[in-house]
Amino acid sequence: MSPPMDVHPDSTASLAPVRFVERKSPGALLFNTLHRLQGDPLAFVRRMAAEPGDIVYYRVWRQDVFLLKHPDQIRDVLVTNQHDYAKGAGLQWAKRFLGEGLLTSEGELHTRQRRLSQPAFHRQRIGSYAAVMADYAVKTGDRLREGLPFDMHAEMMALTLAVIGKTMCDAEVGAEAAVIGEALADVLALFPRFVLPFAGLLHRLPLPATRRFDRACARLDGVVYRMIEDRRRSGVDRGDLLSMLLMARDEEGDGGRMSDAQLRDEVMTLFLAGHETTANALTWAWYLLAQNPEAEGRFHEEVDAVLAGRRPSFEDLPRLRYTEMVLAESMRLYPPAWGLGRRALRDQVLGGVAIPAGALVLMSAYLVQQDPRFFPDPQRFDPLRFTPEAKAARPKFAYFPFGGGARQCIGEPFAWMEGVLLLAALAQRWRFRLDARARVEPRALITLRPRHGIRMRAERRH
Repeated sequence: MSPPMDVHPDSTASLAPVRFVERKSPGALLFNTLHRLQGDPLAFVRRMAAEPGDIVYYRVWRQDVFLLKHPDQIRDVLVTNQHDYAKGAGLQWAKRFLGEGLLTSEGELHTRQRRLSQPAFHRQRIGSYAAVMADYAVKTGDRLREGLPFDMHAEMMALTLAVIGKTMCDAEVGAEAAVIGEALADVLALFPRFVLPFAGLLHRLPLPATRRFDRACARLDGVVYRMIEDRRRSGVDRGDLLSMLLMARDEEGDGGRMSDAQLRDEVMTLFLAGHETTANALTWAWYLLAQNPEAEGRFHEEVDAVLAGRRPSFEDLPRLRYTEMVLAESMRLYPPAWGLGRRALRDQVLGGVAIPAGALVLMSAYLVQQDPRFFPDPQRFDPLRFTPEAKAARPKFAYFPFGGGARQCIGEPFAWMEGVLLLAALAQRWRFRLDARARVEPRALITLRPRHGIRMRAERRH
């Protein structure tokens, strides 16, 4: 069924046939759409994937929504015409806890903050963090006990939180790890509310969930502002990301530096992006390796051959190619940032379809990265999909776990280095097996988490 012609009355472009979700009354359509988005967004996305055409249209409340399914259209939104779109509703509401950090800010503010933050992610700077990553991975391996069940997701969350705390703030966050982890979990659990058309009203009501959200934000603020205050007081460059952000001056703009509020927003964003997303990527990688012994065997062979028993270092990264491909294939099947949204600032045409100003455009890495047109036999775990030749044969935006364009994740090189080094360091000593009682189910919030954690057992490698 085509969208009604009043979707874009002033457009001279023809409307290609795109489909509604349901042939039901507006009220039933709203209820069913919200129910699916709230209860199981991934099932909703899979259902949309089955609709014909590369653009699927539906309407939620009074909002026109277009789901894009082809890499060329995604490239147009994220790169070619990126300035014609703003962040979607979810990240607009995420400003309530992330503030105006790089993930959520727009326009000139985003450009300025990215200029100020870029030196902190220079290759030489992040290369100095490799030893920290390997050290913390070894400490995690030391805590494991052979044969005893443990939650892999909880372990990876603790490990990446320790790494981001040390590399970002030169801080041992062990004492505050529980506070930070629980607060982030409380905030993320409420994300489905952010995409509701009446989210603003819900947040103003004194509901228990709202109070829990506010308390979680206050706890995170307390931790972050203490770090900033301590660092300003000391005035010492400790070689971490916070030192770089404190010293950064906008030489191309007003010559100013970040305020405490801007620093808070960037640090909060880095906690989410550098801790939550990497932990999820690693968790899914271990799960997939445990399910695919041939790939796991090749992975261990590379780790043993490259490292020969010593800790991994920054210099080892070019030779840990299969390990990197394992991580890439894991993020194909379970992308940490599973969905992106953009709001059209002015009338657009995508693939012959008229997109009215104000419409929401959705792009899902989870959907596109499992499209058999670009990844044959898409459910099969095959790291060799990411050889240079295989990548060159695909459209660029058939794979976009870090977004694209001017808003591409600034910490992508950091994430690749961390993921590869942590996988290699842990694999030197341990092989992981799925526990018989494990319940594995992805849960799509801002990130793609395992709903029940992932219960595994460690086997010592000899």
